[in-house]
Amino acid sequence: MEPLTEHPTHCPYCGEPITLLIDHSGGSQSYVEDCFVCCQPIVVQVVEGDDGFQVDVSPEND
Repeated sequence: MEPLTEHPTHCPYCGEPITLLIDHSGGSQSYVEDCFVCCQPIVVQVVEGDDGFQVDVSPEND
């Protein structure tokens, strides 16, 4: 698996499609990234499992 991959998703605030660049070399991780469209803070959770990585996004104030 490439250490950096693009992950298409939607902003939990404005609903616009966005693409996140995910670094898989760090294993499971959680960080905040601003939406490229509306600039709201999005919590990105990357979870490493037996079948690869799962990426979830949620509003920061949830």
